[in-house]
Amino acid sequence: MVRTPDGRVVVDPTGKMDGRGAYICNSEECRRVAFDRGSLERALGVPIPAELRAELTGEASEVPPSSPPARIEEGDSGGKE
Repeated sequence: MVRTPDGRVVVDPTGKMDGRGAYICNSEECRRVAFDRGSLERALGVPIPAELRAELTGEASEVPPSSPPARIEEGDSGGKE
């Protein structure tokens, strides 16, 4: 994970993005413990967004999205032809 220079917290599987990085386990249980203890927030120096935490700990269905998904009306190809 990395805190980018503009302050966003994102997953960086390459480990090469600019910013303050922190390694995180591949297991959901291990990630949950890291979030519960605040290890990642301390390492990155910023709060971890709830949506990202939920996605990484397998709790994504428990956190409502911050904005509703785009609606595609029936018959609308969403700009794809």
